[in-house]
Amino acid sequence: MKILVTGGAGYIGSAVVEQLVDNGEPVVVFDNLSQGHRAAVPPEAIFVEGDLADRKAIDAALSQHRPEAVMHFASRTLVGESMQNPFLYVGDNVSNGLNLFKSMVEHGVKRIILSSTANLFDEPERMPIDESERIVPGSPYGESKFILERILHWLDRIYGMRFACLRYFNAAGATLTRGEDHHPELHLIPIVLQVAMGKREKVSIFGSDYPTRDGTCLRDYIHVVDLAQAHILALGALDGGSRFYNLGNGEGFTVKEVIDTASEVTGTKIRAEVGPRRAGDPAVLVAASGKIRKELGWVPQYPHVRAIIESAWRWHQANPDGYAK
Repeated sequence: MKILVTGGAGYIGSAVVEQLVDNGEPVVVFDNLSQGHRAAVPPEAIFVEGDLADRKAIDAALSQHRPEAVMHFASRTLVGESMQNPFLYVGDNVSNGLNLFKSMVEHGVKRIILSSTANLFDEPERMPIDESERIVPGSPYGESKFILERILHWLDRIYGMRFACLRYFNAAGATLTRGEDHHPELHLIPIVLQVAMGKREKVSIFGSDYPTRDGTCLRDYIHVVDLAQAHILALGALDGGSRFYNLGNGEGFTVKEVIDTASEVTGTKIRAEVGPRRAGDPAVLVAASGKIRKELGWVPQYPHVRAIIESAWRWHQANPDGYAK
């Protein structure tokens, strides 16, 4: 099955493309390289530099390459930035998604996997968070993903476009050849590893008085390879109908546990400085994954944070400057 991957030069997208190529699937990557890296695209994949804001570019890619399915990763993804500039997120993410969906309908592409977010659940009533949890987006970013999920619901009813929406918190880790290289870097694990490499002086801990086992926030981390496998399994299940899945390790790890584990893995004392809480940070956020485990047989290969950090450390050591030449 030929698959078009939007955002396939980004962190998660490139890892998924790598897995698809390894499985022998023909892949077309569509990316504007605003956040991704050309070097992250496997050479076996066809690369099309284009922007989802340009409807003609999408139409041209679908007309020329005729994919049978789409995996949609291209998105603005920073929760904090979306709170500062909501129009950028609700505007770009939704309008660009609509451009893609319209083009898919017109070109007869009726399968799509949406990289969604567990930021749909700002105030969960139960933990870990499963698919029955009420949806209350935690930011304009989360709202933009929810709008796209609702649009896909109607495209299924009206046009028979089968979809799967995958909701997760913190993607982490690396494959042997593809890892996390953001500018600026805002994610905890790569920040901690940058301290270990001497690229940062310290890592900040925002609050140490939460009702968790060590007082620091507890979060869900899921290895990028496990995420890739979930996307591939979901695509293969679409003949059975559209679906929603929450993805997580089901346990979660605290900020202090991540820092301590990274110190052990790297053999480096990682300086951490405790500061005040950030507004809006809940004590615990963990997603359940029982549904996808039961229905699709998804079993994470890297359920513990140590294995996640070890894979990321290997990649950062081999690529100290990221994808920069």
